[in-house]
Amino acid sequence: MKRVKTDSCDILNGGAVPLIAPDLLAEILVTASDFALILSALDQIVSVFVNPQHRSFGQLRHWEGLHVNDVLAVDSVPKLTKRLEALRETGVSQSVELSHAEQSIWGFPVRYSLHRLGPDNTVLLLGRDLRPIAEMQQKLVAAQLALERDYEAQREIDTRYRVLMEATRDAIVLVSMATGRIVDLNGAAALVLGAARGELMGAAIAQEFEGRRRGEFLESMANLAVIDSAPPVELTARRSGSRVVVVPTVFRAAGEQLLLCRLETPATRAPFQDELGDALGRLFHDGVDAIVFTDPDGLIRCANDSFLNLTSEASAAVVRGKSLADYLARGEVDLRVLLDNARRTGQMRLYATKLNTAYDGQVAVDISATWLKERPNPCMALVIRDAGRADSLRRPGMAGVDEGAGSVMELVGSSTLKDIVAETTEVVEKMCIETAVELTRNNRVAAAEMLGLSRQSLYVKLRKYGLVNKEEE
Repeated sequence: MKRVKTDSCDILNGGAVPLIAPDLLAEILVTASDFALILSALDQIVSVFVNPQHRSFGQLRHWEGLHVNDVLAVDSVPKLTKRLEALRETGVSQSVELSHAEQSIWGFPVRYSLHRLGPDNTVLLLGRDLRPIAEMQQKLVAAQLALERDYEAQREIDTRYRVLMEATRDAIVLVSMATGRIVDLNGAAALVLGAARGELMGAAIAQEFEGRRRGEFLESMANLAVIDSAPPVELTARRSGSRVVVVPTVFRAAGEQLLLCRLETPATRAPFQDELGDALGRLFHDGVDAIVFTDPDGLIRCANDSFLNLTSEASAAVVRGKSLADYLARGEVDLRVLLDNARRTGQMRLYATKLNTAYDGQVAVDISATWLKERPNPCMALVIRDAGRADSLRRPGMAGVDEGAGSVMELVGSSTLKDIVAETTEVVEKMCIETAVELTRNNRVAAAEMLGLSRQSLYVKLRKYGLVNKEEE
């Protein structure tokens, strides 16, 4: 076997094996690796071959002639020395991971396979760039750290949730709306339902109450959860026999619709709140005066049976969502007066108007309005009293003689009846105009409509009674 000298390396050629051209050899080397080094017996870099697909290395031609230790990181020098000694002693190919740290380029890690080329201890190093692997490892490490952080955060949230569920005195049950089964509950709920928590997990919630079917129970709970003024449902727990008030709330989590049921018993509910809530509920449903709740724009949220009786409407569903102005004789004018004064002062008492009925009739009423703003959804509460019924209940002579009537009586004997009537008429007319202007906050158009006058007639009367400012003249 003889050695054949090429440009910068010796290639072994055995007998009939043809000579490999230098250009072809370089192409083979760069194809088999990202880049290759040929070291002399003294570990000097004889040649450098760079794969053209990995231009990030540059050409590295300036390495040729340098000692290989000059382009290595300090910790990589002893590793390469050890592998070169083993290769030259045994002739068995070696592998090693090294880090390059040469001043003119950025350092990078490389995995080398070492091969001896001939008896003169010339060595071929075929290298693979480890930077993509290192970057992937860094991404994997970062992803692992992120997963661990998320896992710890999830554990912390789960711990807080579990502590909150067990520490609260309220009995809480979570139910899947898709299956109707209990997905979680706390110890207080298990005590109310009369079974161990493990036994209740996965059980159908409807079966825990007497006389309830799954579909009916879930539908009724879902409907109650979306109605603000709906009263809670009172049921009987099948296992414990306790009377339980169920307060439902529907929400979504991770794409699943869940039902949160707060269970209250007579022992856990505050007696005063229970009594007050029950009394107010009975007043709303059974009271003789009409009670209406509207949103800030005057749309009716709910109304009691007395309001339905006044307006001759068939059911609460008919009036819900309609504007209160549809039932007021002066429409938007009355509604604006009520809303503006209730918002400005918090309440308005005994506003006299008429209520339209479903069959084109009208009922004289007195309305008291209260603005309820200390709540998530502010609303206006109105108590509407049938003024015609109140007038019919009054007997002549029951009302005391007020100051105005006394003043009129003092005129008797000093003025003729015609003069007395004319004077008192003007007094009443002036008082009505002043009241209308005050209620509408000096809105002349609204005041004229409220009094049944034209705008021009109202202006004439304002001037007559000196109710027009000089700036308005």
